[in-house]
Amino acid sequence: MENKLTLYNTLDRKKELFIPLHAPHVGMYVCGPTVYGDPHLGHARPAITFDILFRYLKHIGYKVRYVRNITDVGHLEHDADEGEDKIAKKARLEQLEPMEVAQYYENRYHSAMAMLNVLPPSIEPHASGHIIEQIELVKHILANGYAYESDGSVYFDVVKYNKKNHYGKLSGRNLDDVLNTSRELDGQAEKHNAADFALWKCAQPEHIMRWPSPWSDGFPGWHTECTAMGRKYLGDHFDIHGGGMDLIFPHHECEIAQSVASQGDDMVKYWIHNNMITINGTKMGKSLGNFITLEEFFTGSHKLLNRAYSPMTIRFFILQAHYRSTLDFSNEALEASEKGLNRLMETWENLKRVVPSVKSSVDLKDLRAKCYAAMDDDLNTPIVISYLFDAARDINNLIAGNATISSEDLAEVRDVFHIFMFDIMGLAESIGSSDEREKAYGKVVDMLLEQRVKAKANKDWATSDMIRNELTNLGFEVKDTKDGFEWKLNK
Repeated sequence: MENKLTLYNTLDRKKELFIPLHAPHVGMYVCGPTVYGDPHLGHARPAITFDILFRYLKHIGYKVRYVRNITDVGHLEHDADEGEDKIAKKARLEQLEPMEVAQYYENRYHSAMAMLNVLPPSIEPHASGHIIEQIELVKHILANGYAYESDGSVYFDVVKYNKKNHYGKLSGRNLDDVLNTSRELDGQAEKHNAADFALWKCAQPEHIMRWPSPWSDGFPGWHTECTAMGRKYLGDHFDIHGGGMDLIFPHHECEIAQSVASQGDDMVKYWIHNNMITINGTKMGKSLGNFITLEEFFTGSHKLLNRAYSPMTIRFFILQAHYRSTLDFSNEALEASEKGLNRLMETWENLKRVVPSVKSSVDLKDLRAKCYAAMDDDLNTPIVISYLFDAARDINNLIAGNATISSEDLAEVRDVFHIFMFDIMGLAESIGSSDEREKAYGKVVDMLLEQRVKAKANKDWATSDMIRNELTNLGFEVKDTKDGFEWKLNK
C-alpha cells in the first residue's frame, strides 16, 4: 500500500507528506500525565488522539517507537519556576512518601487508559528516573553559553538565544510579546529576564523532592525532562512530538530552545497538537465546578452528568471530532455519541447475519479507499465514521431483504468495518459479549462501590442505598463483607 499520509505540522502550520515507507522507522514522543490527581477528560483526548496515530502508523507498515513520559517530579505552581511541587504538597498534607502519591495516581491513570482501550506506549519513562540525563542536558546548554547559574539554580537565557534563533517559532510569538506578558513573580530577582525559564532549581529547605547536582541540591525544571528523555530513547532527531495545544507555549517552545541550544539544531520534525475539550462552551476548571474526572464519567457521580457513560462512549465521543478542533462536552452530545456507537456495533453484528447472494445490488467497493483517504488526510476520524454510517444504511437494506450482496463483496465490507472500527479507531469489538461486558465494566462497578464505602463512612445513607439499589436494578448482586464488598453480575 502506497503511503499518502499527511499530518498537520504545528511548526510549519501546514499539512505535509509524511515519511515514505522505504524509511519505515518512526520515533514518536508524547507528553504524558503529571501524576498528582485523578485522570480527567483532558487526559483522555491526547491519549486517544495519539493512540489513533500509533495504531494507524503501525497498520500502514511503520515500525513505531512510541515514548510517553510520566511526570512524577511534579508540576510547580505558577510558571513552573516558583512555588511548591504539587506531588510534594500532597505528600506533606497526607503524610505520604512523594513517590507513594505519584504511584497511586499513575495506577489510576493506567486503569482509566485500559478502560478507554488506549494501547500502552513502547516506553514509558519517569522524570524521576532520568535526573542524570536532565543534569547532562543542563551541562550542555551551559557549555554552549545559553544558560547561567544564579544562587544554585540554572536558567535558560532566552534573550541571548533569540539573537541567533527564533524563540517563539512554534507558538507564533515574538520575544517582545513574551517579555511584555511574562509575570514578575516573587523570588525571581535571580533571573536576568522574566522570560528566562528554569533548567534546574535550588531546593528550599522545606522542599521534599530533591537530588544532588553540580549547582545545588535541587530538582529539574519542568521543560528539561521531555528533551532529555526524548533524546535518550529516540535520538538527536526524531519524527513526532505531540501533546495538547495548551503545551505549545511555554512547554514545547522551551523544548525547541533547549534542543537547539544543546545540540545546534531542531530535534523534532513534526509537532502535532490536539485541541481542547470544553464543558458547555466553557474551559474546564476546578474553580468553575465543571472539572469532571474519568471515574465520574464512568460512574455518573458528577453533578453535571445525567448518568454514567461507558468508556467506549467517551472514546467514540472524542473520535467524532477532528483532533485539531475544539470538542464541547454536554450530556446531549454524549447521549448522541452513545446512540451512534450502538448503531455501528449493531451494524457490525448485522454483517455477521447477512446471507450472501450470487451478485450485489449495493455498491460498497469504494468504502475501503474512502476510509483510508480520510485517515491519510490528517487522521480525519469523523469522516471515517460518516462513511461507516453511510454503509450502515446499505447493510440495513441487506438485512431487510431489500438488497443483495455477493460473498466476495460481503467479505470485503466485513474486513473494512473490522479494520477501521477495531484495529484503527480502537473500539471494543467484544462489547456485546456477556463475559467481556462483566470484565469491561468490572472496574467501573468497583469504583462505584468504593464511592458507596465512602458514603457509608460519612453516614451518607441515602447515597449508599441509591448506589446499591441502582446496581441491583442493573443486575448486579452486591454483598457487604468485613473487608469491604463483593459483587457479581447475575446473568
